[in-house]
Amino acid sequence: MNQGYEDPGPTLAEIEALEGPVILEFGAPWCSYCRAAQPLLAAELAHHLRVRLIRVEDGRGRPLGRSFRVKLWPTFVFLNRGQETVRLVRPTDQHEIAQALTQINGRDER
Repeated sequence: MNQGYEDPGPTLAEIEALEGPVILEFGAPWCSYCRAAQPLLAAELAHHLRVRLIRVEDGRGRPLGRSFRVKLWPTFVFLNRGQETVRLVRPTDQHEIAQALTQINGRDER
């Protein structure tokens, strides 16, 4: 999970065209809330190998973040077939991440 934030990141049309389960993470590399959420996310993603993570650097005037009405970082948008299913903002509980992953990917792959 050392993947950095994409800047500028994909377009809304590219996101909507994605197949399968995806987490779209909006944040910034210097954000302490974003860094704190990474171990929680990594622990759960290890059990959902089919889920693709796209990390997008967000900020003022960034069109993708505005399309998803992102206000706080990190914001995790859980997508299935390009459609939002669940949204978590500043998650601090690994269990809520696990539940969101189950909604887009079914049971974990342990």
